[in-house]
Amino acid sequence: MPERDPGQQKRLSMAQESYIKDISVILSIYNENESLPELVERIRKVMADNGFSYELIMVDDGSRDGSWDTVRRLAGGHDDIRGISFRRNYGKSAALYCGFRAAEGRVVVTMDADLQDSPEEIPEMYRMIAEDGYDIVSGWKRHRKDNALTKNLPSKLYNATARKITGIRLHDMNCGLKAYRNEVVKNIEVYGEMHRYIPYLAKNAGFDRITEKPVHHQKRKYGKSKFGVERFVNGFLDLLSLWFLSTFGKKPMHFFGFTGLLTFLVGGILAVWIIIEKLLQQSHGLPYRAVTDQPLFYLALVALVIGVLLFLAGFLGEMISRNSPERNHYNIRETF
Repeated sequence: MPERDPGQQKRLSMAQESYIKDISVILSIYNENESLPELVERIRKVMADNGFSYELIMVDDGSRDGSWDTVRRLAGGHDDIRGISFRRNYGKSAALYCGFRAAEGRVVVTMDADLQDSPEEIPEMYRMIAEDGYDIVSGWKRHRKDNALTKNLPSKLYNATARKITGIRLHDMNCGLKAYRNEVVKNIEVYGEMHRYIPYLAKNAGFDRITEKPVHHQKRKYGKSKFGVERFVNGFLDLLSLWFLSTFGKKPMHFFGFTGLLTFLVGGILAVWIIIEKLLQQSHGLPYRAVTDQPLFYLALVALVIGVLLFLAGFLGEMISRNSPERNHYNIRETF
């Protein structure tokens, strides 16, 4: 990797000084009461051993097992824990969104609260952000401890599809253990179930220095997984939505208009061809079928109608896009 020039080093140093903490660790918690004391103890030990200044942002996503009471108890007498509690379960994306908004560390680390992610991976991930200059370091659970049939195989298929569509060469896009430069999390919006695709959101926002680090994955010690096989179906649909929005979000006419025009032309050509064929057969005294007796004619009419509707959808999409307050929102790297 090329060395930074003195100007870059100076700017990096100034950026480092502008943050209150070295690291912000964000935990999304949903019914993980039993694992929290051990996890917090391990995080504190890692931070102390490496001399990091840090904050631990614990977001309780509407737990019903006393997790929030445990968070309050763990924070008692310490100033390293900041807590956020939802009145109901909103999902991991909502928890990360609020955690990102609150984070004040130079590097932001996210990890699951079920003890399957190892806090001991944090120092190296921090170094890769702070020294190597990456925007995102994503964990790669190379040797998973999950069920091979219900987790490993679907995960491989899911990640292969994600790599193909996003162009980001990550083996484990959905790994909860990730590290980000603070600027990244402040310039993306995580919503719905889009937490699976934060690297893709970051790439679309202009943060394309993305890499991965093999991390140690552990078997679940307490409780049970909150996600089922259906998350892979939902994840695929979310991926298509993100791809479409990033590609055509600000130019809907390019998709709907082109598709509608193509469909309309196909339908029109078919309809004209059927009519001309009937007239030619009739003029030469050959047996012929009435146009309205041919199923292909009705398919042509359907294509014509669909083409018009798609074109109108693109036109309306353009009108909405031009009146959107986000139409001229751009991420600017720096100005002078």
